[in-house]
Amino acid sequence: MGNEGAAIQIKGVEKAYKLYNKPSDRLKEALGLSRKKKYKEHYALKGVDLTIRQGETVGIIGTNGSGKSTVLKIITGVLNPTAGEVKVNGRISALLELGAGFNMEYNGIENIYLNGTMIGFTKKEIDARMDDILSFADIGDYVNQPVKTYSSGMFVRLAFAVAINIDPEILIVDEALSVGDVFFQAKCYHKFEEFKKMGKTILFVSHDLSSISKYCDRVVLLNQGIKLGEGSPKEMIDAYKQVLVGQYPLPEEHGQGDTFLEDGKVAQAAARAGKALNQTKEVSSGEMQVNPELLEYGTKEALIEEYYLEDEKGNRTGAIIKGQSCSVHMKVRFLQDIQAPIFAFTIKNIKGVEITGTNTMVEKAFLEPVGAGAVKRVTFTQKLDLQGGEYLLSLGVTGYEKEDFQVYHRLYDVMNITVISDKDTVGYYDMNSSIQIRDE
Repeated sequence: MGNEGAAIQIKGVEKAYKLYNKPSDRLKEALGLSRKKKYKEHYALKGVDLTIRQGETVGIIGTNGSGKSTVLKIITGVLNPTAGEVKVNGRISALLELGAGFNMEYNGIENIYLNGTMIGFTKKEIDARMDDILSFADIGDYVNQPVKTYSSGMFVRLAFAVAINIDPEILIVDEALSVGDVFFQAKCYHKFEEFKKMGKTILFVSHDLSSISKYCDRVVLLNQGIKLGEGSPKEMIDAYKQVLVGQYPLPEEHGQGDTFLEDGKVAQAAARAGKALNQTKEVSSGEMQVNPELLEYGTKEALIEEYYLEDEKGNRTGAIIKGQSCSVHMKVRFLQDIQAPIFAFTIKNIKGVEITGTNTMVEKAFLEPVGAGAVKRVTFTQKLDLQGGEYLLSLGVTGYEKEDFQVYHRLYDVMNITVISDKDTVGYYDMNSSIQIRDE
């Protein structure tokens, strides 16, 4: 790939963080008091090469923690790389931390001037764009109110309107389009189309694979800080699904900066993934993405000792492909006799709205007494038709004692579930309509 016409070029970029066991180790090292290395290095990115040509729309995909946001922050200058070089040719507008440069005390209009000035525009240039910004944000008279009085939706609309109407040469978008209502999202995507036609460069990170496949000319797949490959959207989305179901280990034998998947090599990778899968060790709940701030309570007469999620192939994972079957598992130990325990799970979105869930009483699946010392393994299996995105799983063991409702053990928001989708419809779940169109 030639370097002429490159809007963004990254060579051998690495980003390492020092992880200390305790704060005092960090202090000792800062003061030069320790001879021994007191930290472990964690690589958020390892030897990443990437060239984005002018006028291209490139998507970056990968699971949580794969380094997607780190790449964007390095390109926009928010973070410095530990090693490697980054060249950017063109004025960037980044929809990363939307509204990060806003002053909450100022009103909307003042913030538009503030943001425009920070990017390097004169008052006259901002005036010329003011009508476009205001009509895009569409928040009416609120532009004259202090930003701290805005709803989160209004705030995002204004921030987005400023970022997208200041005529950037390179637009960088990180999940920002999951905000606002459906109509606002449609307006943003329409703007994308305009940008593409004007020959601008767009770099796009999203969990919504349908948007990735619709808008991107090329897609880069990251996993645990290493670039696994790049190619057509279809090819890389297929490879991503292999990464999810295979959970295959990173290529140890490859040098840093090597691309593991190149165009046309996805099939071999899939085969390797299958092979690696057979060697995957069992993952206990302790190694999954468990919420460190989980809320737990109950009488503890029964205890949920283990829990995990499985995909339809029986792999323990935190990521499920939409439309596939998945199982929620929990192991429950009984410390007292319990007359009629009820096992339950709930799935919420990240705003805390309960989306779905069920329990063994509703399902009439288990209605019998359990004695002290017994251990039960409970499995809920269902087809997952939730839209792509991030969700939280809660688990519980409850029951009724004479008319009173008892909670024996409840774990709220115990783990994160990522639903990977290449077709998101409206609302929370997909009705999977079958469609027929025929001539009269």
